[in-house]
Amino acid sequence: MNHFPIFVAVEGRRIVLSGGGDAALAKLRLILKTTAHVTVFAPTPAPEIEAWAVEGILRLVRRPMQPGDALCAALFYAADENENEDARTSAIARADGALVNIVDNLQDSQFITPAIVDRDPVTVAIGTEGAAPVLARAIKADLEAKLPATLGTLARIGKSFRKAADALPFGRPRRDFWADYYFNAGPAAISSGEEAVGPALDSLLVDHLSRKERPGHVAFVGAGPGDPELLTLKARKLLDEADVVIHDRLIAAPILELVRREATLLDAGKEGFGPSMSQSDINALMVEHAARGAQVVRLKSGDPTVFGRLDEEIDAVGEAGIGYTIVPGITAASAAVASIGQSLTKRERNSSVRFLTGHDMKGFADHDWAALARPGEVAAIYMGKKSARFIQGRLIMHGADRATPVTIVENASRPDQRILTTTLAHLAEDIAAAQLSGPALTFYGLAPRAAEAAMNETIKQELA
Repeated sequence: MNHFPIFVAVEGRRIVLSGGGDAALAKLRLILKTTAHVTVFAPTPAPEIEAWAVEGILRLVRRPMQPGDALCAALFYAADENENEDARTSAIARADGALVNIVDNLQDSQFITPAIVDRDPVTVAIGTEGAAPVLARAIKADLEAKLPATLGTLARIGKSFRKAADALPFGRPRRDFWADYYFNAGPAAISSGEEAVGPALDSLLVDHLSRKERPGHVAFVGAGPGDPELLTLKARKLLDEADVVIHDRLIAAPILELVRREATLLDAGKEGFGPSMSQSDINALMVEHAARGAQVVRLKSGDPTVFGRLDEEIDAVGEAGIGYTIVPGITAASAAVASIGQSLTKRERNSSVRFLTGHDMKGFADHDWAALARPGEVAAIYMGKKSARFIQGRLIMHGADRATPVTIVENASRPDQRILTTTLAHLAEDIAAAQLSGPALTFYGLAPRAAEAAMNETIKQELA
C-alpha cells in the first residue's frame, strides 16, 4: 500500500486549485462537496467556474498562481493540463506547505483523490493507486446502486443520538443497538418520513436498555479451501459479528482480513505432524471467551465436519453449557477436484467416493486397503503428504494396479495452487521431489481431465 487512506479535516480550511479547464472542473465538482474555502487561480476560467464564483461558492483569482498563494492551504491541486505550468505551481504549493496533487501525474503527487460514494456523512472512498481508474469507477457504480439514498440521513440523525446511546454498556450491546438502528428500525421509520426516525430511536434505546446481555456462543465455521469468494454468506456474517476468532494455521490471510477489526484474533496453529496448540488448550480458549459473553467463531479450514475434530470441540462447549452452531464450508476435496476438471463420482466409473485421512492422532491411519485397491475405486485423501509412502505400500500390498492415476492438488483454490500428476507406482518419490509446502489433497484413482483424455487416446492407439 503506497497510499495510506485517510480522511482529512477540511472544514473552514483552504483548498487551492490552479487551472480553469476540464481537469479543473472535474476536481472542483468533488472538492465543492466539502466545507473548505476553495480558491481557484485561472486567467481564463471555464464558464462554470465563473458562475460558481458569482454565487460565492468559491473564490476566483484571474491570474496565474504566485508564491504565497497556497499559504495555510491544506490541499493543492495542479490542474492546468500543462506539464511545465503544473510543475511550477506544485513547487509553489509545496514551498507554501500544502499537500500537492498534480492531475494525471501520480508519480509527482503527494496524495491522490479516490473515487467517492457520497452519502454524507457516510463517505466511501475507492482507490487503485492509479492502476485501474476504470475499475474504481465500476466499484463506485456498484456501491451507488446498493447504498440507499436515505443512508446519509440515517447517519446524520444517528450521529446526534450517539451521546444518548452511551447509556448502553460499551462493546457488543452498543454495537447491537446501532446494527438494529441502521438495518431494521431506522429504514423502517424513515419510510414514513424523516420526522419518524427520532421517536423510533428513543423507542429502540428503551428496548435495548431492558434487554439481557446476549449469552456467549461458539460458531464452528468452515472457511473453505482458501479462496475468500468461496466463503458462505453465513460465514461472512459471523466473521463480521465475532468478538473472538480462533483460527487454524491453514486459514488464508485474505479470509482473516474479513474479520471485524475490533475482534480478537487467536492463532490455534494446528498443523499435522508439526507444532500446534493442544486440543485441550483450544477447547479451554473457546469456553473461556464464550463464558465471558463473547461471540466466538472457531474458524476451521475447509468444512469443520470433515476431519476437523469437531466432535471434541462440541463436547467441550456443550459440557460448559455454552450454545453453538455449525456452519459448513466447502471442503478441500470439492475445490480440488473442480480444479482438475473432474467429479468425485462418475457413472460407470465409481458410484461412491471415500474420504480418508492419511494420519490420525495415533500416527498413520489404517483403512480397508483391500476394498480401495479394487479397480475403479476413488478416494480423496486428506493430510496425505507425509503418509504417501505408507499409503502407496498398503495399496500395492493389497493388489492395487501400480498404474492407477494419482493427482495431488496443493493450495486448492488459492493463487499459488499447484497440481501434481503421478501414478501409484511413483507417488511417494514424486511428492518428495515436488517439495510441497502447502496443504495438499491426494486423489487416488483420478487424473486431471486433460491428462485422462491423453491417456485414453494412448490406450486406444495401442489397442488398434
